[in-house]
Amino acid sequence: MGKVYKIIGRQTESLGKRVIIVVLGGALLAQPLASVLPGNWKAAVIESTEAAASDPVLKLSQQSFVTAGAKRLDYVFHTTRGSSKVQTDVHVIEIDLTNPYVSLNAMSGKNNSIGQVNTILNMAKENGAVAAINADIFVMGNEGAPMGAQVTGGTFMSSPSKLTGMYAFSISKDRKPMIDAYNFEGMVTAADGSTFPLEGLNQSAYVPETTGTGFSHVNMMYIYTSAWGGAERPKNSGSTPTEVLVRNGVIEEISIDKAIAGQAPTDGYILRTHGLAATYVKEHLQIGQTITANYSLVSQTTGAKADPTSFEMMAGGHTLLVNAGAATTFSRDVTGVSGSSYTSRSGIGYSKDGTKVYLITSERSGSNTGVSLKELQQIMVQLSIHKGVNLDGGGSTTMVERPLGSNLLQLSHSTQYGTTQRSVANGIGIFTSAPKGTLKGIFVSGAKSLVIGQKTSYALTGYDNYYNPYEVDNAGAAWSADKAVGTFKGNEFTATKAGKTTITVKSGAVTTKQEVEVVGQDQIASLTIDTAAGVLAKGATVSVPLTLKLKNGSTHKLSGDSVKWEFVGFTAAVSGDTLTVQSVTAGATTGYAIARYDGYPVMIPFTQGEAVSTFEDFEKSTYPITSQVTPAETAGSVKLVSDLPGQTTAKALKIDYDFTNGTGTKASYAVFNTSGRTIEGSPTSMTVDLYSDNSLNWVRAEFIDADGKAHLLDLAKQLDWNGWKNVKVNLSSQGMKFPVKLKRIYVVTIAEGQDERSASGSIGLDNMKLQYPPTVTVDSKAKVEMTVGSTAASISGKALKLDAAPLVLAGTTYVPVRFVSDAMGSKLLFDGNTGQITVLRGNKLLAMTIGKKDLILNGVRQSSDIVPIVRNNRTLIPVRLFSEKLGLKVAYDAKTKKITID
Repeated sequence: MGKVYKIIGRQTESLGKRVIIVVLGGALLAQPLASVLPGNWKAAVIESTEAAASDPVLKLSQQSFVTAGAKRLDYVFHTTRGSSKVQTDVHVIEIDLTNPYVSLNAMSGKNNSIGQVNTILNMAKENGAVAAINADIFVMGNEGAPMGAQVTGGTFMSSPSKLTGMYAFSISKDRKPMIDAYNFEGMVTAADGSTFPLEGLNQSAYVPETTGTGFSHVNMMYIYTSAWGGAERPKNSGSTPTEVLVRNGVIEEISIDKAIAGQAPTDGYILRTHGLAATYVKEHLQIGQTITANYSLVSQTTGAKADPTSFEMMAGGHTLLVNAGAATTFSRDVTGVSGSSYTSRSGIGYSKDGTKVYLITSERSGSNTGVSLKELQQIMVQLSIHKGVNLDGGGSTTMVERPLGSNLLQLSHSTQYGTTQRSVANGIGIFTSAPKGTLKGIFVSGAKSLVIGQKTSYALTGYDNYYNPYEVDNAGAAWSADKAVGTFKGNEFTATKAGKTTITVKSGAVTTKQEVEVVGQDQIASLTIDTAAGVLAKGATVSVPLTLKLKNGSTHKLSGDSVKWEFVGFTAAVSGDTLTVQSVTAGATTGYAIARYDGYPVMIPFTQGEAVSTFEDFEKSTYPITSQVTPAETAGSVKLVSDLPGQTTAKALKIDYDFTNGTGTKASYAVFNTSGRTIEGSPTSMTVDLYSDNSLNWVRAEFIDADGKAHLLDLAKQLDWNGWKNVKVNLSSQGMKFPVKLKRIYVVTIAEGQDERSASGSIGLDNMKLQYPPTVTVDSKAKVEMTVGSTAASISGKALKLDAAPLVLAGTTYVPVRFVSDAMGSKLLFDGNTGQITVLRGNKLLAMTIGKKDLILNGVRQSSDIVPIVRNNRTLIPVRLFSEKLGLKVAYDAKTKKITID
């Protein structure tokens, strides 16, 4: 979350047991599950038989080693909220402090400095950690110094802020974990014997809770060491500093009412003073005199003083969650960290005997709902944690690790932004000092699920008896697959058709295997092309990225050249995600581009005329665009500008916002034409060039439909990038009654997690375009009449003879598919090898397969109880199912057995 109170500023892998099967010189090695579970696993994990009777529950889903003395345990937390059963993934790294090779340490900023935020992944890389999680809260918008105390490798890096109920996690020099709340006490003594209290060490400006002032640095003296990496000492302090440079206990420089240039020396420090503290400097300190600075931490629970250097490490946290193995009263107000909201969380705790430390994260991403602080308490209790504290959460929640056998660090799970990491104040890293060991196991690293056409590289990875990477000979490795679903070229595998295979790799006397599956059409729930239509003209281009959704809920992004294309009415070439029309069939007014993945089809229609029109480019606006804000305390404005970074047009619309004041949801609007600007016709989508300030705020558009109903559509759920980006909003799937008006576009921040987003900034809009469906000409006046058992038929009164007569089977009426398709202006495609019938009519594609109940309508799989059949070498289809899926009307007269299709 990043901040506190007013300033509370914070390769996903599918679940399933990780199995290691290895052959070393002919001996089969398998790592049993029990050998990697925590010692108290029976108490920590509630099995499924108990889950039905107990709620909430925490169930183990998978486990693996990180290094000797550290293992990762993944759980699923199940609970009921109201009447809904929900779940979220919980990840734990358990550290065994009795193992002499594993250790914990605090990491911070860039190059381990205070006041320069950094991602946890970068911190871990810079410090050589094998795993890490985020730690302390910090003031977003300032340098990002931690709000609590930090000790790194026995070096005191920052002091705790004067806030109530803030706890910190530490490990002593003798490897004992502790969670306690601390105050900072310090004093400088001048050569004349006078003293002045020190307020803190290496801190950003903040709002104290215990001193009766709203300004941390006013009238105070702070000490800044070489660990401080901020450009100022500090920024946004609301005060002008008088500073004193001390080196080896001697005053070298005094700067009155002005900061000293540069950083503090490694063999000294800088005293930063203001007001009363500055007066003390002017009256008692002189260049060349000696001065001493002494400080300590004081336990708020015992009152005992502690030398910060007596700790091996310390990292600040937030509220106490668990004490003596039970959930405890929160030690501070948790409103500022959205305590009752369901979000990503981080925490740390230790076992009763002090031998185990648990680093914990919970996810809010995808189907994971996140947890509240009370639920995090329940999770800690079920993990048998004796004492536990909340760390920074929300968008700051991050866990990274080095997978078993790998030298490369990666995200252990998704952040709230997917793979994007927030830069934070500090983290807690896991380190190993184990020597190089002997080979313990090997396995294949690489993708286990692929799509047809995908290329991926595999590697033979090894680990030693300390679970650290062990170099295995990949150069001489021989790769093979037991089934022809793909081909190997060296260690690169190209998936060529659907199916399962076992990859085998041999390197000298070492052999190991891995199961791999190439996704096939039977696993598909839907296939969509992220473009509504194309223009039927030579040289016209259209973007054709595809999204494949499987029945298990997972999705794959496919490029346009990873599927097979079939073109009706024109020829085209596909390169990457771009389809280019090469020629148009003479007389064709409508065309179809059909993409097939393993035979599974989806289509976009092409038509003559422009399918895209510019709605607004702000070059010659002839109507008012005005500003509106909510609540009244919020500030905002709109204006046409030409100077947004990266802007390539003469004018763009800029929306400024300042959400500093006010409470609740806050928004800054651009209102179009007072009550909205009318959109012509029925477009399927709108695209907008959107300029983002990386504020993590939300951008929405409000449309008013023909019934006066408002529809709020997302342009960007989160502004997590800098600069321009073309975004798309689907208009056809919102249930709007056309015509509609675009009333306003706005940037908004909701109350939950507001501290994580920037309070002020600007966004830009340009090149707003509408995409329309093609106008496809079909003979809507055609009327088909047939009679069951008779080959006589008519189209709009014109008699003709059928090759096969309609028939009735088990109450279902079947008609010849080609005759009906041709009569109704449809295009029929038939694959004699698979028995798949594909019918194209207007904006619809209907695919059915002889003898199969599944059908595909516009790329979405549906199920039916009736199927196409073959009689006398003619394909017959269920007439009512066929007609209704294509938007036709069918009638049946039971007396005359006449079938009518309009």
